[in-house]
Amino acid sequence: MRKAAAGVVGERWSLLVLRELMLGERRFDRIARNTGASRDVLATRLRTLVEAGVLERRRYEEHPPRYEYVPTEAGRALQPVLLGLLQWGDRYVTEGPPPTVFEHSCGAELETRTVCAHCGREVEPGEPRVRRLGRVR
Repeated sequence: MRKAAAGVVGERWSLLVLRELMLGERRFDRIARNTGASRDVLATRLRTLVEAGVLERRRYEEHPPRYEYVPTEAGRALQPVLLGLLQWGDRYVTEGPPPTVFEHSCGAELETRTVCAHCGREVEPGEPRVRRLGRVR
């Protein structure tokens, strides 16, 4: 993960906020309640995610002014990462609530996998090569 990407989404509260958004929560109070974040910490984290272009802040009430947070295209692109991390935690870190099951609109349970866009085969651990600046490592 690049340092810049880790600075935006690699922090604990960012991941918890993004989890809540993926699960459908949009409002500050609900996100605070579900994550356990203090109001100051959550406000700072949401501001960072908005400034990074991961979330958009939208007003949903005029008086008093109230806002909700909606994933941008960049935020929605994090869904497979978050889904994979949640599934990894449910499988390998057994403390806490029961596993969360995600279903596709067809009703089948979702499981994250990395698949080659060219040949369609699943990518096995250790199989990918890293190519930087035209070099293969």
